Order: sequence, then structure tokens, then C-alpha cells
Amino acid sequence: MSEPADTPCARFGHTTVFFGDKSGKYPDGNQVIVTGADTRVAFDSPLVANRIGEPFDAADYIVQGHIHEDHITGWHRVRGIPVHVHDADLDAARSWEGLGRAYGLAPDRLPAMRAKIERQFFYEPRPDAIGFADGAQWDLGGGVRVHAVHMPGHTAGHCVLIVEPDGVAFIGDIDLTGFGPYYGDASSSLVDFRRTIARLPDLPASTWITSHHRGVYTERTRMLDALAAFAAKVDDRRERLLEMLREQARSLDELVRIRLIYPPGYEDVYIDDAESHSIRMHLDELVANGVAQKRDDGRYALR
Repeated sequence: MSEPADTPCARFGHTTVFFGDKSGKYPDGNQVIVTGADTRVAFDSPLVANRIGEPFDAADYIVQGHIHEDHITGWHRVRGIPVHVHDADLDAARSWEGLGRAYGLAPDRLPAMRAKIERQFFYEPRPDAIGFADGAQWDLGGGVRVHAVHMPGHTAGHCVLIVEPDGVAFIGDIDLTGFGPYYGDASSSLVDFRRTIARLPDLPASTWITSHHRGVYTERTRMLDALAAFAAKVDDRRERLLEMLREQARSLDELVRIRLIYPPGYEDVYIDDAESHSIRMHLDELVANGVAQKRDDGRYALR
């Protein structure tokens, strides 16, 4: 496999990582390619996939860690090869209608979102995408195997992909960034994301590759420190939401306007819906735990 001189990369056994712009910071990502004795597989296809040429274009198939616009930008380059997607994200891979449902955007915003991802991420659906379940395995030859561990929360079908025997784990959008966990889709789950974060240290891995920004961790202590900081962002958001409710009772729409996830003034077509989904999950937790209540007027207040 040739390595383009203008794209930084690193190799870990049978796994090569091609780093996207700013170590894969969104909207780019880090491209993972795994090569066995007779098969080459790509994990996802971020924007950098469109710049590296042969290493990606010659893949025998793609295994998706999950489905989001920034992870499927190279599909248009390899229309003839199989794309494997966890069953819970399969509809989102196969059609725009399925992806739109997964996003959970307001109907009047869906056309603008589709235009955005077609322009910026080369979006096209894969109606031939092949589903897989938790624990699925792929044999690449020469003793090299990939297996999928279903770790939802970011999306319903988000998976960690582990390369054996090298102990390399592609942890996708458990990306350990300073932004913190993203659970802003209709198919996301804060409850599941908390469980996923708790499970991550138990995976059989010694190298952890993120989709975005952080890149690669080869020291367990550093990874665990980053994971703890990542998880703490969820608790920070909870505390900020509690402070908003201490000031006065507020409706979901009022909280969306104030913002919990994104900074005030940051605008994009999906932001209001992502805020709404995320805040609602936090509110549901507060209500379930007896910390808050939803009043008859639709506003949330602390008990």
C-alpha cells in the first residue's frame, strides 16, 4: 500500500491511520485502513479519504463504525464495494429518508441539511449497505481479524472496531475531544452513551484511535485520563442545566435558545434540533431521578 507524501500517517501493526486536517477535527476525520494477507478494509470514510487515493480506493470493503455525514464522504469513490453497517444504523445508510429520521431534524430543515451534506460531504446513500450485529467478525487473512463491539449512544448503531491480534481499537466518535460526547440526534441516547463510556476501558486494546482531533492513544493512562475528562463534560452540562432551572422554570424551547451544548451565536442548520434532543435527554434524567418536574404549563422546574 502506497502512502501519500502530503498526508500524515502512522502505522500500528496491520493498521494505518491517515490523519485528516487538524488531526481529523470535524468536518474532517481520521481514515483507518487495515490490511491482512488477502483483504484490505477501510473503517469509515472521512473527508481525508478523498485525498489519499490508492490506500482508500483499493479497499475491498468498508466497515462503518457509525453513520454520520462526515463518516461517509468517500462512498462516491468506491460505489462497487460492500459497505457494512450495524443494523441499528442501517436505515440511515440506505436512504436519505432513513438518515433524516436518525438526525431528527424539523421537517422544514431537512432540505437544507441534505443540500449541505451533498455539497460539503459528497453525500449519497447506499441502498445496498449490508447489516451486521454486535460481535460481527471479518477475516482479512494471515491471522488478521476485525470484530465489532456495539457501543451506542452517539448513534444507535455506533460500534468500536477492534483489530486482532494487534489490540488496535477504532473508537470512532467516542472521540475524547474537549467538546465532549455528542448525543444530539433522534437516534442518540445519553443513557447509552454513559454506559458506553463506562465499558470502554474493558475492551481488549492497547492502542485507541479516535475519529476526530485526538488521533491516537498508545498509553492506557493517557487514554483513561482523556476518557474521564470527556465523560465529565456530561456532568458539566447537567450542572449548567440545573443552574438554568434554579434561576426560574423554563420550557424546552427557552432552554434551546439559551443553549447547553453549543455556544450562543453558533449557527448551523442542525443546531436547534441537536440542542433540543440533548437537553430533552438531560431533562428526562432529572425528572426520572426526582430532581426536576415538568409542570402543567410545559415548563421544567426543580423540585
